Amino acid sequence: MKFFIIALSTILAVSTTGFCPTKKDYTKPAMKNAFTKEKDSVLRHVVLFKFKDGTTSDDIKKVEDAFGILPSKIPQITSYEWGLNNSPEGLDKGFTHCFLLTFKSEEDRAIYLPHPDHKAFGQVLTPFLDDVLVIDYWSN
Repeated sequence: MKFFIIALSTILAVSTTGFCPTKKDYTKPAMKNAFTKEKDSVLRHVVLFKFKDGTTSDDIKKVEDAFGILPSKIPQITSYEWGLNNSPEGLDKGFTHCFLLTFKSEEDRAIYLPHPDHKAFGQVLTPFLDDVLVIDYWSN
């Protein structure tokens, strides 16, 4: 009986303090801070374009080509891809083009943003651009 009371007391003490080296709290999701860099993550720069009504396919091709040569001119871009929206959900709000650039650091992105070749690309884009959406994030 004495052993039972000691065991019960230990169980109660552990359950009320929350301390148990093998216990895992599954009620709280594991969260990383979305605003900090993880050691193996990369910085993604997502750019969405919505073109003005009446923009010709030739003008859009000029924009695509001008964006596509930036990685060869700006070495801080470690990866680049792009594509056209084909979502069947109808939630694109008129955005048709998605571009994804990757950087190793915020410093690399800080070099890219004011870079003369990036600014020159903006001059090609601006006459045809109705709206743009940019989101940057550290990959998980």
